[in-house]
Formats: sequence, structure tokens, C-alpha cells
Amino acid sequence: MSSGESSRTVWHIGVLAVCLVAGLMVATAQRSAEENQLQVTESTRLSDLVRSAQANAEKVSADRDELAAQLDSLQQDAARSDAGVAAALGDIKNISADAGLTEMTGPGVVVTMTDAPRNADGKYPVDATPDDLVVHQQDVQSVLNALWAGGAEAVGMQDQRIISTSAPRCIGNTLLLHGRTYSPP
Repeated sequence: MSSGESSRTVWHIGVLAVCLVAGLMVATAQRSAEENQLQVTESTRLSDLVRSAQANAEKVSADRDELAAQLDSLQQDAARSDAGVAAALGDIKNISADAGLTEMTGPGVVVTMTDAPRNADGKYPVDATPDDLVVHQQDVQSVLNALWAGGAEAVGMQDQRIISTSAPRCIGNTLLLHGRTYSPP
């Protein structure tokens, strides 16, 4: 074989090897992209994530309630034999209403906030922007502030007591309060 034919054969083998490697790389990249695409679409559906987070929050809340009951039982047992514990529990009882830890009963006011209604023809007002038509977080906060300023002794929203550390948050038409999601609020 002459050196010309030898270098041509090496060249053909080299081109074939490069094509095989490139083909393997393209096939691997496509397969990886398909697998990642399946994982992304399956794991990132927002409604599934919200349901999962809500279920987790409910489980944690149930666990917290169970632990709180156990703690209360242990505290009561300790108070029977220790005057210091009994005194501390008495102090807690005295401030529990102000801290939002006890149920309140009595006359109340119910405030209902809803998004803007449609006209008789089923359409929204022509001059209104979409932002004008929905209840926003600042609207909820303004009503809560007005209730407190008006002398409310206790405020509840959805099924929860609003206390000083409560932070109701609106995201779209979803209300987040104390780790729970309410849609629509």
C-alpha cells in the first residue's frame, strides 16, 4: 500500500470514528433531554405542588396539635407538684386571651370580600382594568386594620384566629395564612 492510500484509509477511518462519536453524543443528549422533560412536566405542575404542600401542612398541624396536648398534660402534672410551674401556668392563663391563645365568643361582625361582579350582560365595566376587579392583599390588610382600629377584641379569617404574628398573603386568587392555602379566599 502506498503512503497516499494509507493516509486516505486513516482519513476514512477517522471520519467514521468522528461520525460514530457524534451520533452517540446526539442520541445521548436527546435521551437525556426526553428524560428531563418528563421529570419537569411531572414534578412541576403547580396544582400538584400546592396540594402536596397543603397535605404536608395539614399533617404537620395535626402533629403539632397532638404534641400540644401532650405538653399540656405534662404541664398540668408538673403543676400539681411544683408551685413555680403552677404560678407560671397561671401567668400564661392571664395573658392567653391577649396573645390569641383562647377562643373568644360574643357578638361579632362578618365581613365578606369578593371580586367585582360582572354587568348584566356578563361583561366587566369597560373602563376597569383587570387589577381593579379582584381583592388584593392590601385590601385584606386594610379591612383587618380597620377591624382592629374599630375595637375588635378578636379577628378570625377563614378558620383561623388572626394574631400579632399572622401574615395573610394573597397570591393571585389564593390566600396563604399560617401555612394553609385557601382558594378562593
